[in-house]
Parts: sequence; structure tokens; C-alpha cells
Amino acid sequence: MKFSNKLKIIIVISIICIISIFVLSKRYLEDYTSDFIDHNIYSTALGEDRKIFIRLPKGYDKKKSYPLIIKSDGNFNLSRWDESMAELSQKNKIEDSIIVAIPNLFWVDSRNRDLVPPYARKDVKIEARPNTDDSPLIFGKADLFLNFIELEVIPYLESNYSINNNRVLSGFSAGGSFVLYTIVTKPELFSGYFAFSPAAWYDKSIVVNEFKKGLNKVNGKPLFLYLSLGGAENEIITGSFKGLLSAIESEAPINFYSEYSYSVGAGHVENPYISVPIALEAYYKFRAEKI
Repeated sequence: MKFSNKLKIIIVISIICIISIFVLSKRYLEDYTSDFIDHNIYSTALGEDRKIFIRLPKGYDKKKSYPLIIKSDGNFNLSRWDESMAELSQKNKIEDSIIVAIPNLFWVDSRNRDLVPPYARKDVKIEARPNTDDSPLIFGKADLFLNFIELEVIPYLESNYSINNNRVLSGFSAGGSFVLYTIVTKPELFSGYFAFSPAAWYDKSIVVNEFKKGLNKVNGKPLFLYLSLGGAENEIITGSFKGLLSAIESEAPINFYSEYSYSVGAGHVENPYISVPIALEAYYKFRAEKI
């Protein structure tokens, strides 16, 4: 009887282990592999191996040059990007582009670390950060992630694919705060910026305040920012979104162009799905008129 009970325990544990391995493997395939080209880059900036997913236009021709879109969060809405790009380019509304999606690390929770600006706590809080809470370890490392993109991802793409200077950076939520950080830190790196439901509320809207202060650095070539928000999103993110619009209205230089939209009835996760084709069309309208 004792042996039988032990055997039952072993069988139960084995079943749990098999199910766990199956679930983990499924999640790995869904989150950390793509339907496109998967490439590993060792990042000196981040001190770790990182993966990128590369979606090439249909009929990709090395003799031609293509626009580049870089987005955070890997597979999140990547199929939406693919279908929107194919449909709109077929209708000659936009140019088919190389899309590069950067997934978050699988075994480590790297998302906030990479996407939260270095002036906000990566353990994001609504209330203002106390002045005494100033350890370097608490802040986001978006500066390092931006170095990774600028100094490692883009040079790799320039060496291996035919890309031109029509370049867009896109992000959702925390990725949206990364877009806002990038546009006032390295405005020349991209010509278009898409921020879907940007998380600008960190530390009593410090992202809004830093964006407002940094807008005067955005000079030179024409730049475009598309902002969107779901109509059903909460009042915290809605308030910071209105703060961004106010900052643009009062501080944007003459070379800075922007559009925004509200996705009626959409929540936080639904908004970027709706926004992708709208942002692409708005961006190409800007290019037709200003570049």
C-alpha cells in the first residue's frame, strides 16, 4: 500500500512536470519565436544576447531600398502589422517596409527595465518619487536599450538588408514611453514615431514633464508623432495623454508634426490593434506633404 501511494505521488508529480514543460514550451514558441526571420545579436550595450524578428516585404529585392519600422514587444500585434502593411501597400497608400520587432527577454522580466526612461522607476508607481528614493538600481534603462537599437540593431540591419532613411519607431504602453523618450533624446534617429496608449503617468507624470522640456531639442528635419488612446482607458492614462497633447500644443517646434486619435470603446490592449493602420496612413500623409 505504501509503495502504491508513493507511486501515485510520483505519477502525479510527473504529470505536473510534463504539463508545465508543455505550457512553458508553448509560451516560448509564442513569445520568443516568430513567423519571420529570427536573429540573435549579442548586445554590448545591454551585456546580453537579444533576439530580433525581421519581417521582409513580399518579393523583397536586395537591389531596392525599403523603409524600416522598429517596434518593441516582439510578437505583440506583429501579425496585425504584417497584414496592415501588406494591405495598405497593395493599395499604394504606404510603402511596404522591413519590420523589426524586438521581443522582451523570455527568462528575465526585462520589459520595464528596457522601456521605462532613466528618470522614472522601473517598478512603476503613480505617485511622485520621493527625493530620497534615488538609488541607480530603481530606474529604467531605456538609455541602454536605445543604445542597443542605435549602435547595434540598426548597424546590423544596414549591413545585411537594403534599408533607406524612412524609419519609424513604434511602441505600446511602456513602449510608448520609450518612444516619447527617444523622440526628445535622439530625434534624428527616426522620421516617424508611433506611441499607442503611452504610459506617461509614471511618477506623477514625469514622462509628460520630461517630454515637454525636451521638445525644444527636436529641431532640424521634419518629424512626425502619432499618438492614440483607447476611449475606454482609465482616467490616469487618459490624464497623462491629455498632458502630452497640451505639451505639444505649447512647446512643439515648427518641424514637429503630430496627430492623435481616440479608439472609440477600446481598452488598453485593444487600442494598438486599431491604431496600426491609422498611424501608417497618417504618417504617409505627412511624408507626402512635408518631405
